[in-house]
Amino acid sequence: MSLCSSSKPFGLALQEACAKTGRLCVGIDPHTALMQQWGLEWNVAGLREFTQICVEAFAGRVALVKPQVAFFECFGSQGFAILEKALADLHDAGTLVVADAKRGDIGSTNKGYADAWLRDDSPLACDALTVSPYLGVASLAPLFTAAQESGKGLFVLARTSNPEGAVIQNAVTSLDSDERMENSETSSCSVAQYVVDYVSACNAIEKERWGIGSYGIVVGATVQQPPLLENLCGPVLLPGVGAQGATKDDVDRIVGNKGTLGIPNISRALLECGPSVEDLATQLSKFNSEYLA
Repeated sequence: MSLCSSSKPFGLALQEACAKTGRLCVGIDPHTALMQQWGLEWNVAGLREFTQICVEAFAGRVALVKPQVAFFECFGSQGFAILEKALADLHDAGTLVVADAKRGDIGSTNKGYADAWLRDDSPLACDALTVSPYLGVASLAPLFTAAQESGKGLFVLARTSNPEGAVIQNAVTSLDSDERMENSETSSCSVAQYVVDYVSACNAIEKERWGIGSYGIVVGATVQQPPLLENLCGPVLLPGVGAQGATKDDVDRIVGNKGTLGIPNISRALLECGPSVEDLATQLSKFNSEYLA
């Protein structure tokens, strides 16, 4: 069951969680090499044990947990069953979860994704979902609608750290008057900036009521020229901290030294401390101390 609702939408719930534990997101990424490093076989039993260890180490100790859905999906229904239990266990511990599924399509298909991940009575219900805007950011409207109705959140890919992303995300687009966002000051901008401006506009209602919106963006912490985020008033998920080389200085450079909505995502640098629950929890505490809200 989701921890978010119309009386406590995702943005507000995340802000409170960050104040309690520190503003950190940790991943559950059971890829083959890491499972082998933990002494686990690449099968359903290994996936179940890996996931249980992560849940035990992270539940109640971190603001946000991000399971990478692809590593569960590859085991079919058995993998999804393990993911469903992890989601339920994390929620029982009062821990927010964002499903890293990067869904994105058009029309009724996006409605289907919304029903799967953002509907309260779905077995896969999460507090937030990562989504891709590259079939047109406005095509995500069914997901925004579903998130608004349930009080859940979205993280929209804007400027990712993978080198292939720059060709599209840094491309400059010309906007006519109907396409421009209210908070956009120019008639042209990068695709990444257009995504940020669109999400910023979607946050306007929650900003007025709660002081913070539930719709965030994803910006790689290693990106040297990120989009402008001053008007977002929502969370920024920043992968790339730790194993990919980004540091707290990079996080502060992108979201500002007092950017409590900047959520660094640490996965590999933490998971390499497993499989001991105690070692994972200890290292998590050290990382959390760097990012106290």
